[in-house]
Amino acid sequence: MARPLFLQCVECGRRQPFVPLTPTVCEACGSGWVEAHYNYAAFKRELLRGLPGRPFNIWRYQDVLPVEGASGLNNDCGVGWTPLRLSNHFAEQIGHQPIYIKDERYGPTNSFKDRQAAVAVAVMREVGVHEMVIASTGNAGVAYASACAQSGIKLWTFMTSMVPQEKLREVALFGGEVIKVSASYDQTKQISAEFAKRRGLLLDRGATSLGARESMKTIAYEVVEQLGWRAPDWYIQAVSGGLGPLGVYHGFDELLEMGLIDHAPKLAVVQADGCSPMVKAFKAGKSVAEAVIPQTRIAILSTGDPGKPYTYLWKLIQRFGGTMISASDAEAFAAMKFIAKTDGIAVEPATAVAFAGLQKMVRDGTIKPGEIVVINCTGHTFPVEKHVLGDQLSVDVEIEQSAAAGQPDNRLREGLHAALERLDERTTTVLIIDDNPDDAHLVRRILESRKTYRVFHSNDPWDGLSQARQRRPDLIILDMMMPGLDGLGVLEELKLDKRTEQIPVIIVSAKDVSPEERQRFVGQVAAVYQKGSLPPRAFADQVVEVLEKTSPKASGKENHPGES
Repeated sequence: MARPLFLQCVECGRRQPFVPLTPTVCEACGSGWVEAHYNYAAFKRELLRGLPGRPFNIWRYQDVLPVEGASGLNNDCGVGWTPLRLSNHFAEQIGHQPIYIKDERYGPTNSFKDRQAAVAVAVMREVGVHEMVIASTGNAGVAYASACAQSGIKLWTFMTSMVPQEKLREVALFGGEVIKVSASYDQTKQISAEFAKRRGLLLDRGATSLGARESMKTIAYEVVEQLGWRAPDWYIQAVSGGLGPLGVYHGFDELLEMGLIDHAPKLAVVQADGCSPMVKAFKAGKSVAEAVIPQTRIAILSTGDPGKPYTYLWKLIQRFGGTMISASDAEAFAAMKFIAKTDGIAVEPATAVAFAGLQKMVRDGTIKPGEIVVINCTGHTFPVEKHVLGDQLSVDVEIEQSAAAGQPDNRLREGLHAALERLDERTTTVLIIDDNPDDAHLVRRILESRKTYRVFHSNDPWDGLSQARQRRPDLIILDMMMPGLDGLGVLEELKLDKRTEQIPVIIVSAKDVSPEERQRFVGQVAAVYQKGSLPPRAFADQVVEVLEKTSPKASGKENHPGES
């Protein structure tokens, strides 16, 4: 255990002493990028010895964390030394290996924010803090509530009304005081700061808090040790305020300075399309990001004004290489389901944004073949499962009570037959791929009223392809005119995949279909319609007719289209 020997400004090089729980601001130039320095020579000797007797948790690297006395530590905290999992099916499906998943779900509250809370609260215990204030988009508030409960610290948590109610309840369950603010996250931070100032309470300052930032570097130490004392080629993380990768890269930098790795990985910062001020600034070649108004449903990533952390992340990328990209909410939700169904890992949408970004980077060649990728995986899914899955996650089968309760065999058979007929309908699935939600909703509503089919919709062609491969529907209704990848492109992709090559498709086009285009439809396309050529109800009747002719259930076949 050791306090930093000194703090050093990355901007001007000025050194200053470390004072616990004060903002890390340079006393000379005012920069907020001030890093802690420790006795690295002594720590390197311990590392080379294999860290004998050290616990396999965050305090394994206590020599480079800003906690001086053992009284501040909770060696049974269950934080840190999370698994580094080699992806199997997900990596295979997206066409890149090796991909390692740093699984931060293994902590008291299933989030990498548990690291931040563990170190910050340890420092508070050391200096005798008994009450504090934090503003949070979700995970940090829950992590601090758990850590404060263990340490007897009263916590005031300010959260926006966008945060899922389940996360607010978690904070309250741990005994935290929850203040729900009907405003943006940036405004919520201002209100929490004023509250802390009026009451004379400690305010958690996120990325400008040394303890919080230093905690994250333990991820870098663990990754390098778990990879056999080597660094990956890429480190990928979804970002809101930027605290995570800022801290992680201080760890990589320390390992580099000690000569324990020969390079630091390239950094990929991924944001949600609806709140991506860092990505916009990066693509414009700017070192300063302008604030935006968040327009994403992923509340955890809704920091509209990244401030200085963006500039520090930008400088890290200039130094080590990397990129900043964004993914839409729809892409994140699709990736969330994809990683769950391929590698059996359930993550929250804020993490799924990173997986969606990874898919894009592999697809466009940003990540080169054979490069070692580590992606930060955090959070649990229960606050958002209904939003992502909808209400069609199960198929209910009922047998009439009169037929099941001790009735003659023929009555029982009739009841079973009726139940199986209803089951055939309810397990018949239709996938609509159409970027016009109004058209898709109308067709879906009419189909569901006409028959008890399960109807799914995707407004993005790439997500539609992913859903087709995963769900293997009985029929696909495909719009010809979509941005990014048109209907012909989707059709070609369906034909090239054994899982989808036999699924019948109904093409819907807003324009006349040329003879050349019709020639390309031969085989898999069951019907072609021009929008407006049939009333919606008549079109739905035609869809049902196609289904009854082409569905394996209707023909008595057991195999699903695309299966052998």
